[in-house]
Amino acid sequence: MIFDSGRAILLKTINCGDLRIEHVGNTVTLAGWVHRRRDHGNVVFIDLRDRYGIVQAVFDPDISPLVHSKAVELRNEWVIQMTGEIVKRPEGMTNPDLPTGEVEFKVNELVVLNESKTPPFDVNEETEVDELIRLKYRYIDLRRVRMRDMLIARHNVINYIRRFLDDRDFLEIETPILIKSTPEGARDYLVPSRLSPGSFYALPQSPQQLKQLLMVAGVEKYFQIARCFRDEDPRADRQPEHTQLDLEMSFVNQEDVLTLIEELYTRLVKELFPLKRVLSPFPQLTYLESMEQYGTDKPDLRYELHMSDLSDIAGNTDLRVFRSALENQGLVKGFAVPKCADYSRRQIDELTNLAKSRGAQGLVTIALTGSSGDLKDLTEDQIKSPVAKFLSLDQVKSIASRMDADIGDLILIIAGESKTTNMALSYLREEMGRRLGLADPNLIAFAFIIDFPLFEWDDEQSKWDAMHHPFSMPQSGYENYIESDPGKVIGQLYDLVANGEELASGSIRIHNRDLQERVFKVLGYSREEVNRRFEQLLTALEFGAPPHGGIAPGIDRLIMTLTGNDNIREVIAFPKTQSGFDPLFEAPSPVDDNQLRDLHLRIT
Repeated sequence: MIFDSGRAILLKTINCGDLRIEHVGNTVTLAGWVHRRRDHGNVVFIDLRDRYGIVQAVFDPDISPLVHSKAVELRNEWVIQMTGEIVKRPEGMTNPDLPTGEVEFKVNELVVLNESKTPPFDVNEETEVDELIRLKYRYIDLRRVRMRDMLIARHNVINYIRRFLDDRDFLEIETPILIKSTPEGARDYLVPSRLSPGSFYALPQSPQQLKQLLMVAGVEKYFQIARCFRDEDPRADRQPEHTQLDLEMSFVNQEDVLTLIEELYTRLVKELFPLKRVLSPFPQLTYLESMEQYGTDKPDLRYELHMSDLSDIAGNTDLRVFRSALENQGLVKGFAVPKCADYSRRQIDELTNLAKSRGAQGLVTIALTGSSGDLKDLTEDQIKSPVAKFLSLDQVKSIASRMDADIGDLILIIAGESKTTNMALSYLREEMGRRLGLADPNLIAFAFIIDFPLFEWDDEQSKWDAMHHPFSMPQSGYENYIESDPGKVIGQLYDLVANGEELASGSIRIHNRDLQERVFKVLGYSREEVNRRFEQLLTALEFGAPPHGGIAPGIDRLIMTLTGNDNIREVIAFPKTQSGFDPLFEAPSPVDDNQLRDLHLRIT
């Protein structure tokens, strides 16, 4: 084995992508995959690829007729080894698109290490391939340049995180994968125990209790690149298993955690993705501000399109849909889209259907037609809307003024139940941002969302749920409302969002047993259930637990955002499909009856 530039190299003396003009005249040995073969008369050209790049190899019958005859037989994706001389490419034949484009490789020895069947799709071209085929042959898909670069980017990000936290005295500590099932939001994946028939381990949704126990243990600064498992319903940005940076600190407040994460992500982007820009300092929005302005707690701040509550204006109109929504404790809300007053009937219908697909009853549109002019000079003739006859000119002007709309803008309004209205408007906002190209693809608009409610009401089960999880500390003074008015309690909870994605969630944790038991009681856990599921944590809180808090940024979603992907499967080496199926191993799959017998299980 030969060592070159700190890399261990097997069966080659240099990597394909490392060759440069200064290597001209050297005799080297290369190994890799045939990326492309071209016959030019008697001369055969091979683009040889390894992980580090591509170099052009030349097989000249005048140098070695035998080697040339072998080269004629080569096909894409064969694995070969070659020895020869590095030469400068002829004048006018350089390739500026390749780092190795100034040189080529004159081959005098060739060894075929392994042949390849014809791949199910091209490796040397970025063509569209059915995702099921890509996942079934993922080991081939990962040879493609885009996927290789993703793996490298992911490695660099994780390596940077480790170095950053190590420099700040964090300890990387592994926690168990087989743990006890505890309610933390999603369903657990259960693992039956052979040695304890009828009992089960659970795969961790996150190491939540374990990292808190490490704080009780005096670790003070812990992190882990943790594998987490959640049996959730399928979605484009979810996987059954994902990777997160798990991080916890003792003797900190909320601002300490946010400052650390802001420094980490700002530096990471600057050093690893220099073409990207970051908003600095990271904006901080309260949960209420985020919902009021953007209709979501994970807004894309790369563009404006702020929303406005129009309920007070709408209540004085003659429009029945507005008044009905308000009578049912709903709201009327909307935003203005710049320079879209000329939208056609078909385009308006598309937006209406999009709103309905997110639960809205309909969409009210008001077009302020005209090329320019002051809003105060707006006339009735310039107002184009299906509901124009129900609105006075002054009411339209009030609505437009509330939204900072100008002549030429299109106003979109939804009336209905608050949650549905916000959801539909947020979806429309994202759609208009896409249609108008408002989002700068090179901007990573990080922001912190803070001051979440500690509890949220579950209408279906008629009970209180934890907004994040049951272990979060209420803000000072709000603990007095835990039993009397849970919906009023604001927690020390925070999210990191970027470009419309939630990247991290965290909180300052409860470190007092009595307070933790009060929260469990509001969430409807019986004393027996609390003791069965949480006794280990509650007992630990009685042994000098320090104030502590942390955050858990998702690695997969971070890589998605940094690399401009909109599908989480593109940034994971071996992902499942959206339905949780693995086409490569064809999992999940049945198991032998003997295995079930050993586990004392029976399929019914």
